[in-house]
Amino acid sequence: MGVNPMSQSSVSYLWREPEAAKGFKTGVSLHSHTNQSKETLDFISELSKDWGVLQPVMRWCEDRCQRLSGIRPNYAGSYWTPPLTPALAFDLERKQIEDQLQLPGLVSITDHDDINAPMLLRSVPSARHIPVSVEWTVPVGATAFHLGIHNLPSATGAEWMERMRAFTAIPVETREPGLLREILAELDEIPGVLIIYNHPIWDLYRIGKERHDVLVNEFLAVNGQYVHALELNGLRNWKENREVATLASKWNQLVISGGDRHGVEPNANVNLTRAESFTEFVHEVRRERQSHVLFMPQYAEPWKHRILQSTLDAIRDYPHFPEGSRRWDQRVYHPDSNGTIRPVSELWKSGRAPAYIRGILGGVRMMGAAPLSGGLRMAWNEAGEMRATLTKLDA
Repeated sequence: MGVNPMSQSSVSYLWREPEAAKGFKTGVSLHSHTNQSKETLDFISELSKDWGVLQPVMRWCEDRCQRLSGIRPNYAGSYWTPPLTPALAFDLERKQIEDQLQLPGLVSITDHDDINAPMLLRSVPSARHIPVSVEWTVPVGATAFHLGIHNLPSATGAEWMERMRAFTAIPVETREPGLLREILAELDEIPGVLIIYNHPIWDLYRIGKERHDVLVNEFLAVNGQYVHALELNGLRNWKENREVATLASKWNQLVISGGDRHGVEPNANVNLTRAESFTEFVHEVRRERQSHVLFMPQYAEPWKHRILQSTLDAIRDYPHFPEGSRRWDQRVYHPDSNGTIRPVSELWKSGRAPAYIRGILGGVRMMGAAPLSGGLRMAWNEAGEMRATLTKLDA
């Protein structure tokens, strides 16, 4: 277990330390998504830019889609939603903590720019104390950063959400200087609010690592006093999380967990705490400057294999789920010929996806089936990356 003497962060791995949760009172799941979260489809067009061989295939698919439906794919105007409803997501995260760690579980769900999931869950007796939390998209220069804003006051949560959405919508070039700092300072003044810089090293908007790193450090130089921790992300790779630990040390920041779950695998890391409520946990992080991160066994699986599994979760059908979440094409949304956003299941002329789309998805699903899945897992083994990270975080 490694400890930073300045910030008192510690990192443990359940597969190496089966008793890591002993002495703690609660496990905390941070940063996971539900079907209330709108996830961009821009990455599809970006993939074809990175992999030139895909470009003619993509163009063929787009032309065929236009011929069959009269609609040309609009990736920027489309989105998909994760398969789990708020209730299913909450139960999945809490159950992992209770079953694997034998501790009560606290769960903070952070959908993209939306607090609907926690507000809905507050009407469910088992989840009535769930914090009102969100993953806020913050445009900065040529990119955008994602901030986990946890435990907003329930009475003013909707007002805060509208204010954050309004900020996100302002073009960077016309935004009033200092506005972001002002908002973060006001959030920081609320004792129960926790502000986490999610996956800070990830160049999500693909502006180039060097440029991204400059903006990250500029952001922390200006706003770091209002950020309470940097996230070790359960869905990012070993190398990237090592870099987050280095960045946190540079800025004397805590590191904290954040699973970033989008599929049906529970978060690959959690926080361990001696607090018994989420507000007490926030106090432990903000005032006592304590954070105890525990990586769960699934994080030891090869990263590429886990990304594949998360992708498969997104395109699977779940017949036992509530209506509207059962089929993958009910969870993907695209503008119709009039520009109205609708589930793509409503756009198929025959009532089902065209054969070429079913063929493409079938090929992806084969990668997750035995014996091909087992072969890919072996090919993607990351033992060296794991050892390097364990050494770095244990130092």
